[in-house]
Amino acid sequence: MKALPVKKLDPSRALSENAARIVKVRLDEMIAFAPRALDGKTKAQHDMRIAAKRLRYVLEVTGFCFGRPADTARRRARDLQDILGEIHDCDVMLPRVRGHLTELQRTDAAAVRERAGQAPDLDPRLASRAPHRTSYRGLDVLVVYLEARRELLIDRFITFWKRQEEIGTWRRLERAVDGYLRRAREARRTAKAAERARRQAEAAARAAAQAEAQAERARLDRERASQEAEQRAERYEQVQRRVSSVPRRPS
Repeated sequence: MKALPVKKLDPSRALSENAARIVKVRLDEMIAFAPRALDGKTKAQHDMRIAAKRLRYVLEVTGFCFGRPADTARRRARDLQDILGEIHDCDVMLPRVRGHLTELQRTDAAAVRERAGQAPDLDPRLASRAPHRTSYRGLDVLVVYLEARRELLIDRFITFWKRQEEIGTWRRLERAVDGYLRRAREARRTAKAAERARRQAEAAARAAAQAEAQAERARLDRERASQEAEQRAERYEQVQRRVSSVPRRPS
């Protein structure tokens, strides 16, 4: 079964936030198989076992980020994996045993037919002396055992799953993960707001510095203009004094 992709993973963010996203997807993936698995669908049970294994593995590595709910869910995912694994073992063994029994019966049928030779009909006593006749009962009993054990394990699985739903094992983990993701989003929004405020403050400080510089330039310009005006007035007075000090010629 191909694992569902985990979206919005970001290496630049905290381990716990990325872990929360992975755990949430793996938990949802496992729970999604429950209706069909509880209804006896063999493939759904197999897929659910794989999903439980994936959830367990990620919780073994990152469960410390989410506290007791993750620790409990990790243990219960392991238990679920074990139960479904035993059911899967029965599903694997049953067709093998039946196949082996069928093969033995075919081999014995061929052997009995050969012993009959050219007889017009088969003597029932030949079948009672088939080469593998003593193996049939053991294999039949094994099939019965595997079928009965599978039914028992299915009952255990259903009881186990309902119990976890009743005590909220998966729900508590989901709340812990969702709470962490919510706090992480709020922290990012707060950090972004603080960054915007910092940039706005820096922009205001730059604007104030520019205004102060402009005011200083304007003051210097006024001082230069005043000094130039005073210098022109002084030069004019000097010219006037020189002109008035020159003696006039008699007419």
